[in-house]
Amino acid sequence: MIYHDWISVLHSLREKRQSCVLVTVLSERGSVPRDSGSKMVVTASDSFLTIGGGHLEYQCLAQAREMLQQQRCSPHTEEFALGARLGQCCGGMATILFEPLMQQQPEIQVYGAGHVGQALVQLLSTLPCHITWIDSRAAQFRTVPDGVSVRQLEEPVDCVAEARPGSYFVVMTHHHPLDLALSEAILRRGDFCYAGVIGSETKAQRFRYRLEGKGIAADTLARLRCPIGLPDVKGKLPAEIAVAVAGEIISVYQRQTMSC
Repeated sequence: MIYHDWISVLHSLREKRQSCVLVTVLSERGSVPRDSGSKMVVTASDSFLTIGGGHLEYQCLAQAREMLQQQRCSPHTEEFALGARLGQCCGGMATILFEPLMQQQPEIQVYGAGHVGQALVQLLSTLPCHITWIDSRAAQFRTVPDGVSVRQLEEPVDCVAEARPGSYFVVMTHHHPLDLALSEAILRRGDFCYAGVIGSETKAQRFRYRLEGKGIAADTLARLRCPIGLPDVKGKLPAEIAVAVAGEIISVYQRQTMSC
C-alpha cells in the first residue's frame, strides 16, 4: 500500500502493533534535500515517505533500525553536516529528530505440538505476536507457520527460564508429568501475563493440590488457567479448543493494554 501522509502510516502500524521510529527534519541551515517538517517512518523491515534520499536518509534508516533492535524508547536529536564526509554535496546542516514508537507484541510460548497445539499455533500465527513452539518430538512440527520459532528439546522445561517477563505460557503437551513440571516452573517465575494448562477440572484439582504441596502460594496458584480457554466457547475439536484459548489470550492482552 502507498501512503501519502505520515499519520496514515502510524495509524496502520498501530493497528498491526508494529514498532517504528518517526524521523523528522527538525531544522535546516543552508542547502538540504528536504525542508523542516519532512518525515519518514521506519520499521525493522520497511520505510515509508522520505526525508530526501541519499546518504542522509541511509544513515537515518540505519540509526532508526538500531533503535528498534535495542528497543530504545527515548527520542533524541542529531545534527548531520551534508558535506563530503556524508557523501552529499548540499553543504547544509540538518537536525534530525528520532522518535521511537514502540508497540509491544505478546511473547507466547506454546508447549506441545499435538493436534490442539498445531491448531492453536496456526491460529495465533495470524495475530501480531511472537510465538515460540516447543516440543521434544521433531516429527510433530510438520507445518510451521511463517514467523514461528520452533524449539525441539528433550527438556522443554529449560525454555521457561528463557522467556521474557510478561510472557504468555500455554501448556498442552502429551505428558501430564511434563505439564506439571512446566506449570511449576512458570508459577515459580511469577512474572507472567498468562499461564494456561489444557485439561479437565479433575486435572486442575490434582495439579493445584500437588503444586501447593511444592510450596506454590495460593494467590499464585489462582492465576493458573486450567481448564484453559474461554468457558463460553464449547467443543472438543482441536480447532474449537484453539479458538477458545486464542480468545482468552486476546482478552488478557487487551485488558493489560487498557490498564497501561
